[in-house]
Order: sequence, then structure tokens, then C-alpha cells
Amino acid sequence: MMYSCIIIDDNEIERDAIEMHLRKIPSLNILAICSNGIEASQILSTTPVDIVYSDIDMPELSGMELLKSLKKQPLFIFITSFTEYAAEGFNLDALDFIVKPATFERIFKATNKAIEYLELKKLVRKEPQQQADNSVNEDGDDHFFFRETKGITKLKYDDVIYIESMGDFSKLFTRNDKHIVLVGLKNLEKQLPSKIFSRVHKQYIININHITTLTNHEVHLTHNFIVPISASNRQELLEKSIDKKILSRFMK
Repeated sequence: MMYSCIIIDDNEIERDAIEMHLRKIPSLNILAICSNGIEASQILSTTPVDIVYSDIDMPELSGMELLKSLKKQPLFIFITSFTEYAAEGFNLDALDFIVKPATFERIFKATNKAIEYLELKKLVRKEPQQQADNSVNEDGDDHFFFRETKGITKLKYDDVIYIESMGDFSKLFTRNDKHIVLVGLKNLEKQLPSKIFSRVHKQYIININHITTLTNHEVHLTHNFIVPISASNRQELLEKSIDKKILSRFMK
């Protein structure tokens, strides 16, 4: 299966580097390589595109302004030198955010995530009944059921290490496996027990029982998983689950 994409960057060297990486991925068809957002906007208004690899900081029309202007939005993977744009990029439901210089490994990972999402959307269109009734148990049990593409699956809360957003869907990670759930992260957050699961980023929910180390910008989890954490979510996590269990230097 081939997926169409375009590249947008006002820097010729950066455009060439991204193109070189994408040419190595056989499932991609590069429809256009654009030097600015206005040029890309004209293409996107007339041509169906699956994935957009876009810089953010561009003259006249930035990558984020371009995404906001589109009525029908393809999947956006932002590639930029400015890390401060990450939060806003995720708020616009960008699929991924890559900091320059973009390596092939990082672009390949983001592309696989995009392709996985596109394939899931096709499955859901074919089987729309699977989008409904994804509620978890409310009877105090230690497990829940959910629908995925292969049917109904049972998981124990303790087995879930973290959950990653995939737009309309979510990806649950366990020690040795991952599951695609046909529920968005926002709805999962409402249904999973808050004593066990905590939102740490627009894109991630973690099982707090699997925390091994908390830094200013990351949460390290068991089995070598690492996810980013936002400043506001970090403070909330500290207040809710960690501060009360930190050993004190002094006792009253």
C-alpha cells in the first residue's frame, strides 16, 4: 500500500535531507516538495495527501498556521529546530514532532506511526460497530475489557505500563506487547481509574505504579519505557501521587 506525502521547508538543505530519508521508505509516494506554506496550501486544497512533513517556522505562513487553515487535515508530522513549539503542535493534534536534525530512524518511526493510524482508520470504516461500548469495569475489579481490531481483549490494570494517543485511537503498551484501542486518549482518561493512571502529556497516560524515575521532562517506567511529561502534568503528578510518599529528611 502506497501513502502520499508532501515535504514543506523553507530551507533547501533541510528539504533535501528530509527527501533523502523519505525516499528510503518504499510505502511513501512524495507528491510535492514545497519551499513555503502558501505553496503547500495550494496543493493541499486540490490534492488528497495522507501525510505532511512540515517545518514550523516559515515566513508568511507557518506550519501551524497552515494546519489551522485546512478544512480537511492530513496527518501532520512537524520537523523543526524549536522545541518550544512542541506543546502547541500537539494541541493542534499533530501526529508527531521531530526536532532537527531529523535522523532517518526518527522519521521512520514517525512514518510508521502515521501509516499504522491510516490503516486503523480504514478498519474502523469497515467495522464501525467496534467503536462503541469501550467502557471499563466499575465494580472494583483489577481488570478491564476493550475492543480492538481483532476482537474483545481483557487486560489487568497492572499490566498496562503506558498509553499513547493516536488521534481517534490509543495504543496500550504492556511489557511484551501493544494493543490498539478504538478509543481516544481523552475518553480513556475518563474511564480508567485515576488512582492508577495519570495523564502526563497531551499524548500520554502512564500507570503510576510503573514509575521508576521522574525528571523535569520525562517519566522513566519499568521495562525501559520513557515518556515525556509536561510541566503542569508533572506538578499534578507530584501532588497527587508522589509528594505524599517522598521520605522526609526531618520528622516532627
